[in-house]
Amino acid sequence: MDVATVLLIAAGLSMDALAVSIAWGVSLEKDRMKTALLMALFFGGFQALMPVIGWAAGLSFVNLISGIDHWIAFLILCIIGVKMCYESFEGENCERNTAPPSLSVILLLALATSIDALAVGLSFAFLNTDIIAPAILIGAVTFCISFWGVLLGRRLGCIFGHRIELLGGIILIGIGVKILFEHMR
Repeated sequence: MDVATVLLIAAGLSMDALAVSIAWGVSLEKDRMKTALLMALFFGGFQALMPVIGWAAGLSFVNLISGIDHWIAFLILCIIGVKMCYESFEGENCERNTAPPSLSVILLLALATSIDALAVGLSFAFLNTDIIAPAILIGAVTFCISFWGVLLGRRLGCIFGHRIELLGGIILIGIGVKILFEHMR
């Protein structure tokens, strides 16, 4: 898988983390830098770890489905993309949380926003794609996007928060279609 495709996947996967980061950044009044670093570390770390777990799980049965692996990768990416698009239209939550989130809240948010990365890692196994470089890239992109989401949250506001997930969903659907067409040639 080429670097541009992995970067697009990373950008798409990081949109959930960006939406959460912006939502917290909108209302934070103190400890902005500390919160930005903590959220970025946890979000980036989980986004890097989850594809590796999904990839490892997928390796155990990739030989059983090698004839339809590209279809499975296509379906996984499209389902995640459609889910993200749907969630982008749910009601906005613009509560003002002036206190930084606790470590346990950040941990739960990091887990919740990285579940999609687990499924993407599974699709990497089906496509016989190495996982280390993509996982590092996904984690690094999510780290940067989450960090800046918290810091710029106040400027970006509630309106952008969940709508950014629409872009992420569209990107993942597009990559799924690209994978399918590449294997049909």
